[in-house]
Amino acid sequence: MKTALFCLLLSFALSFLLCMAAIPLLRRLGAGQNILRYVKEHENKGGTPTMGGLAFVLAAVCVALLICGRADKPFFVCIAVGAGYLLVGFLDDLLKKRRHDNLGLRPYQKIFFQLAVAVIASAYCCTEGLTVLRIPFTALSFDVGWWMMPIGIFVYVATVNSVNLTDGLDGLAGGVSAVFFFMLALLVGLQWGNANVSALCMCLVGALGAYLLFNVNRASLFMGDTGSLSLGGFAASCALVTGNALAIPILGAMFVLSSISVILQVIYYKETGKRIFLMAPIHHHFQMKGYSEGKIAYAYAAVTAVLGASLLFPFV
Repeated sequence: MKTALFCLLLSFALSFLLCMAAIPLLRRLGAGQNILRYVKEHENKGGTPTMGGLAFVLAAVCVALLICGRADKPFFVCIAVGAGYLLVGFLDDLLKKRRHDNLGLRPYQKIFFQLAVAVIASAYCCTEGLTVLRIPFTALSFDVGWWMMPIGIFVYVATVNSVNLTDGLDGLAGGVSAVFFFMLALLVGLQWGNANVSALCMCLVGALGAYLLFNVNRASLFMGDTGSLSLGGFAASCALVTGNALAIPILGAMFVLSSISVILQVIYYKETGKRIFLMAPIHHHFQMKGYSEGKIAYAYAAVTAVLGASLLFPFV
């Protein structure tokens, strides 16, 4: 408990300082957000510093390494994967700034880099015997062996892109992610799982808590793909190496909702020429219905907390 609290407080303090320093620095570097003009509610957000993910990820990783410096391999793999996806997101954000648009990496380039990290991480899980899947709401588990290779690749790519799609409103992706990692840390702890991975999750909670002070509406700092892709990588890794991959669709239901809404919208539009939602991902639909960004972000975080709490029932 003391370690978890120390992780939370120290990462919060460091992230707060780094976010404060990042805002004027990013402004001087011209790293402002390019806004999609068809989202009318976002027109006044143009130029807001982005790539803030660098600040809170650096804070979380530094504190985690300080506290768990002699940790086991799964801990370092989680950090390596999170850093790998951070680099992909950073490159994407950097290209957006240079081109002054929202294109960044081409879709095939982005999926190539995402798959490369996913394949390496999934292969590690297989070779190190991290192939157990725990069944949510029970104390049961089963070993999938080398089937973890395709399962892991799917989990990585799906989670990373789902978190990325959820990053569309002030405080949304950051708030949901903070609750996600907090609940995952509790779940892993109650399972008597990897204490170092649990500590890493708590470091991410603290770092995100500080970042949200600058990201709630109206935001003065965005995480960019630098942050969202990295958070997806951390979420998938921390779940996979602790055997909780099957918990992601439940604990990360709001991330999944973002992806499903986009998939349904695209398929339905191609078939009928009409739209199911006013705009996808679905959080933009709610926004166009008149709900405030703060209310949507709160609702998403609250649902994540309730679903996360339900996963803890078998252990309390």
